[in-house]
Amino acid sequence: MGKKRLTAAILVFSFLGLPLAGCSAEERPGPEEAVASLADGLSRVDVTGNEFAHSTVEAVNGMLEYVVSGMKVKPSVTVSKVEEVSANEAVATLKYVWDVNASAEDYTYETTVTLERGRDTGWQTRFRSTTVHPDLLPWQRMVRKASPPTRADILGAGGSVLVRHWPVWRVVMDKSVLGAHEYAASAYYLSLFLGLDADALTAKVQAAGPDDFVEVTTVRQDKVSPSFDSEIATIPGADAMPERRVLGPSPGFAADLLGTVGPATDEMSADSLLAPGDLTGLSGLQRQYDSQLRGSDAVTVRILNADNTPSPPLFEAPAEPGVALETTLDLRIQSQADTLLADTPGASLVAVQPSTGNVLAVASSSGGKGTQTALLGEYSLGSTFPVTVLARLRAGAAGGAEESGIPADADLAAASQSLGLGTAEDPGTPAFYGGVPDGGAEKTASADVPGAVLASPFAVAAVAASVGRGERVSPVLVLNPEARQDSGDGETEPPSSADHTPALVADEAEQLQSILRANVAGGGASEELEVLGYLPGKPVMAAAGTAGTGGEKPGHAWVAAIQGDLAVAVFLPGSSADAVAVAAAFLESLAG
Repeated sequence: MGKKRLTAAILVFSFLGLPLAGCSAEERPGPEEAVASLADGLSRVDVTGNEFAHSTVEAVNGMLEYVVSGMKVKPSVTVSKVEEVSANEAVATLKYVWDVNASAEDYTYETTVTLERGRDTGWQTRFRSTTVHPDLLPWQRMVRKASPPTRADILGAGGSVLVRHWPVWRVVMDKSVLGAHEYAASAYYLSLFLGLDADALTAKVQAAGPDDFVEVTTVRQDKVSPSFDSEIATIPGADAMPERRVLGPSPGFAADLLGTVGPATDEMSADSLLAPGDLTGLSGLQRQYDSQLRGSDAVTVRILNADNTPSPPLFEAPAEPGVALETTLDLRIQSQADTLLADTPGASLVAVQPSTGNVLAVASSSGGKGTQTALLGEYSLGSTFPVTVLARLRAGAAGGAEESGIPADADLAAASQSLGLGTAEDPGTPAFYGGVPDGGAEKTASADVPGAVLASPFAVAAVAASVGRGERVSPVLVLNPEARQDSGDGETEPPSSADHTPALVADEAEQLQSILRANVAGGGASEELEVLGYLPGKPVMAAAGTAGTGGEKPGHAWVAAIQGDLAVAVFLPGSSADAVAVAAAFLESLAG
């Protein structure tokens, strides 16, 4: 009996021992998954979901946020190596990469972290300040100081400077040093010195608080005398403070197109190297080409003690200056366009050089509010538009003209592409090239829609340039295409469709030119276009009509005109005669 009991005991021990063997240290989960999760959390500066030895997730997140708060950017953390030093302890090597500026050079280093096996067989991290940086002590934090270079210029035709980061005088009035009886006198003398409206400045000063700095004006330092600041200081309460501002040649110069520069918002800095308040492009070309124009900051990374004393630099990178954006805008022509449209709300003007396709002017009277109507407006054009005229010419030549005179959609689409509409060109900034929407012929017959062809003022100028040149013109605005970037929506620029565009043959071009010339000075000259026939210089060719948006009744008028090597499109609310008057004034202003 004793032998049977011994055998039974051995069997029971063996049976009970089976699950124990299944949980041996060699077969329990390794630390790799826990380390990978830790690296992901460190990259997000949020380690929620990880386990920590002798600490909580909340405490670790608070410490992590503090030690990297001065960096203003998040690191990219990966696992270089994991080594189990015992059954219950492992050491992982983490690689940190800090993208500290826009240059190709990053701040890179490695550090180690210890993990221990928890009671439930999971791995827990012993989080320390050295988990973030090998030299970091618990009361210290990492800081990144960035110093931006001077923003690069935007250039126009012939290398002319359109926008530059100019040294300026910011003129203010400090009311805190004035008595109430001095406000009016100081405002008067300051307005007299600066050539400002005395009543308006006096009212502004009076309305401000007794201790306020009243913003008066900003003037470029190269436009005033070297003693400007000392002369301003002779006026009680007035002061001229030196600053740098990104400015054009005049207020409102190509404002919607060129855009503005200002301090980055919290939202803009959230997913970029920008810190709130950093100077950055906010709209237009300034925003589209911001990284090119801004360049790369000079950067220093240090460790900061609790008393704010810094360590020697851990990392340094020099500034890389921005690259000037070269455009085709003509300083004189753009200025004339801006001046003419200043008092015409809702107006747009685009000028293109037919021989080169260079865009010489893009102007809108919206006053820099970023509407970009000249480039992106979508208008339905009438039967007098050159595209419709070309489609009818082709249909008539083929003997297929319909009694209604309305070309088929396919004919309109082909004529559009021959003259530069409905294509996928890249002038260097987003632009609406128009085309023929589905059901275009039916829309032409509708009383509410004056034409089947959609186009922007920019596209109309391209059509006019194509007529003037006698072949399809592809407008270009940005001359350094290697620097072109996408428009910020993550999509790449569409390929050109030039190889698939039906050609405009010489006979068709001559007929179009003859028709547009006759509109101005021929036997069938339009009364509203006749004024263009009296302009000095080379003969003018033109077409005009009304335009609608979004299927509504016509709310705009347009004119497309060509004179010599200049093609211009004008859009504005009102009659086509009003649009012709603006076009005539524009062409006449350039005659001298």
